[in-house]
Amino acid sequence: MTSKKVIELFYDVVSPYSWLGFEVMCRYRTVWNIELKLRPTFLGGIMQGSGNKPPGLVPNKFLYMTKDLNRLSEYFNVPLRSPSDPFEAMFQKGSLNAMRFVTAVQEKGKGGDEQVERVSRELWRRIWYEDKDITEPASLSEAGIKAGLSDSEVKELLKLSNSQEIKNKLKSSTQNALDYGAFGFPLVVCHLNGKPEMFFGSDRFELMAHCIGEKWLGPLPDKPAAKL
Repeated sequence: MTSKKVIELFYDVVSPYSWLGFEVMCRYRTVWNIELKLRPTFLGGIMQGSGNKPPGLVPNKFLYMTKDLNRLSEYFNVPLRSPSDPFEAMFQKGSLNAMRFVTAVQEKGKGGDEQVERVSRELWRRIWYEDKDITEPASLSEAGIKAGLSDSEVKELLKLSNSQEIKNKLKSSTQNALDYGAFGFPLVVCHLNGKPEMFFGSDRFELMAHCIGEKWLGPLPDKPAAKL
């Protein structure tokens, strides 16, 4: 078997489209010959660094996005449901604390990105399905415990997430994404023959598969998979 192709997934749990990309890439991790590397990143820094404007700030884009997410939720089998106040959730509260927490989980994690995957998913569930907060320590604690972390682990991670080390690591990941040319999320970077190939959005999987020599089998490559 040829060596696995390294694929980096840059994401932020404040982005619903990132959740779609995240779940698809996690599903294909055992279908395609790839090594998936999760890259928790801060979308706010990407927007500022690239000069982009979030779709939620453009009225017509926002209206379209609301309808679009309902269709995508069914298609991708991801339980997306807009928060009661999307503007507050996405722009007033944001995700800086959440992404620092995920970064801390990755820093302390053992055995790959399994814990990062579980914690990220729980945070997405909170904001994009349960209409719950993801900024307060109690909210992050609840997500961490639901993801299988112990109470003592969560307390340690909350403390670590406020350290300069973790702040710098999140900044570094954000800068790495900008260096690849990021202007939004999800961002998938496939490393092919020593060169990075960047794909933006949750609708480029068929093209990505073509470029890496794999086959796109739809959003549910394993049809019997249970709902999330």
